[in-house]
Amino acid sequence: MSNLKQVDQVTSLHKNNEMQILCFRLEKDNNLYAVNVFKIREVVKYRGDITIVNHDSSNLVEGLMTMRDMTIPLVDMRKWFHYRSDNPGADLSKFGVIKDNPNDDDIVMICDFSRYTIGVRIYEADRIMSKRWTDIEQSSGIGNPTQNSKLVSRTRYFDGSLVQIVDIEKMLTDVFPWIELEKEDELNTLNRIDKEKKILFADDSPTVVRTMKHILDTLGVRHKDFPNGKELLNYIFNPDCDIDDVGLIITDLEMPEASGFEVLKQSKNNPATRHIPIVVNSSMSGSSNEQMARSLLADDFISKSNPTEVEQAIKNFMLD
Repeated sequence: MSNLKQVDQVTSLHKNNEMQILCFRLEKDNNLYAVNVFKIREVVKYRGDITIVNHDSSNLVEGLMTMRDMTIPLVDMRKWFHYRSDNPGADLSKFGVIKDNPNDDDIVMICDFSRYTIGVRIYEADRIMSKRWTDIEQSSGIGNPTQNSKLVSRTRYFDGSLVQIVDIEKMLTDVFPWIELEKEDELNTLNRIDKEKKILFADDSPTVVRTMKHILDTLGVRHKDFPNGKELLNYIFNPDCDIDDVGLIITDLEMPEASGFEVLKQSKNNPATRHIPIVVNSSMSGSSNEQMARSLLADDFISKSNPTEVEQAIKNFMLD
């Protein structure tokens, strides 16, 4: 997909308060899960070689797969669903996706987000659905050390059955813990920022919220956090809210109940709040990011929870 075409599609969906999700299964005739289509480059049938890089039964990376001269890590999502961060050495070998026939091709989603490209093994891809953000509900039990913590939201399939939306950012940090270690190193380079006003921050991923809290606390700025755009909007449009105390809004685009675009649209169209700078904090990769952000009336676009980019955005846009 060309950058311009992706910009047009993403912008059109968000302006209509909609998202598109790819529904898939990890087991035959079992639960339906989903991921935003704009984090998926393609779904392929793969029967090439898989280069094993680690024989540890607790490892989430199956190996390296090669397609079109590109070598990327392959992760089995069903194994990840049985992975627990409080027991990282547990044997996961028996939890992999089970194919109907051992000789069948692997079904792999090629995912591209947060500046990383990975292959994710699933049982089968089902179909793409368009949903309004108001039809997406926050998952219950978010943040608990259970399987539910791998899910951020849920919606309904055509027949009324449940579709659970995966916290793909959490999968990335579980599979590659060194990503968080790199952010820790960057945190050590940050300098405290002298700002009196507070930042409002919205994201539906507990992993992202935890990281952003750490970044903002390190920078020494006041902040209030929200699990989705609806709660942030309810806060700023509450008559008791002191708008003059808000210096910056940082928001994800993809959130249940009200998306980041809804935050942008309502905030920028209201005379009482249009002066507040809004920075989009997104995991969607590619050179089209800035163009898309500008088309959504955002003041800036930063890579998901990148400490130095967060610091610079606050310095550039936060009102004193």
